[in-house]
Amino acid sequence: MKFNIKEFKKPKLNSPILVEGLPGIGNVGKIAVDFVIDSLNAEKILEITSPNFPHSVFVNEENLIDLPKIELYYKKGKKNDLLFLSGDIQPLDEESCYMFCETILDIFQKFKGKEIVALGGIGLPRVPEKPKVYCTANEKSIIKKYKTKGLNNQIFGVVGPIIGVSGLLVGLASNRKIPGIIILAQTFGHPTYIGVRGAKEILSVLNKNLDIHLDTKSLDKEIESLEKEMEISSKTLSKLTKVMSTQDKVSYIG
Repeated sequence: MKFNIKEFKKPKLNSPILVEGLPGIGNVGKIAVDFVIDSLNAEKILEITSPNFPHSVFVNEENLIDLPKIELYYKKGKKNDLLFLSGDIQPLDEESCYMFCETILDIFQKFKGKEIVALGGIGLPRVPEKPKVYCTANEKSIIKKYKTKGLNNQIFGVVGPIIGVSGLLVGLASNRKIPGIIILAQTFGHPTYIGVRGAKEILSVLNKNLDIHLDTKSLDKEIESLEKEMEISSKTLSKLTKVMSTQDKVSYIG
């Protein structure tokens, strides 16, 4: 199992907190983490590529290709420094995911990391107007620490297994006595849906707990734009269905 790690910086960090947000349901975690990275002008520490990542490339804004990679960023904080794990993909299979999470935990321990916050989505059959936010963890103390208004830890029966890096990273962290919490926001479970509304709710929780003072108003315009696109798509699909239905009736009669 091979992970190629390219280092850009070797910062000295003070008991950092790792915030993970990789692609998943509605890309809620990724949207939230990428927003924080951009808002705080976080700096890249390293990037990871691997044969255990998807066998594809991405076309970038310069019309050139990039290998799939996962990146680690940092930002100095008042009390604890912050690390952010972001990327365009997740490891391909179960074994790769286990080994990737262990690799991240090795890196985190070298920085003398304090705790882990993993982000993700809960898929619903419809778009939630006001997404609820839930949490679970590998120990009760970190739930008490992060418990704020609007964050519900009564998650049993609400979700099934938490699949991928978000779940496994926190699960494996418990073997190393590293506290970890998973924060999940409701979102539409369609594979093409972009869960900005859920991401905004997660950012509200991070604002309260990590003292990062993010202004999330810019996300409101994005939410409005996406919902208009969905409304147009829905109307178009409805018209197309009616046309096809009419055609079916005509050909049946003929």
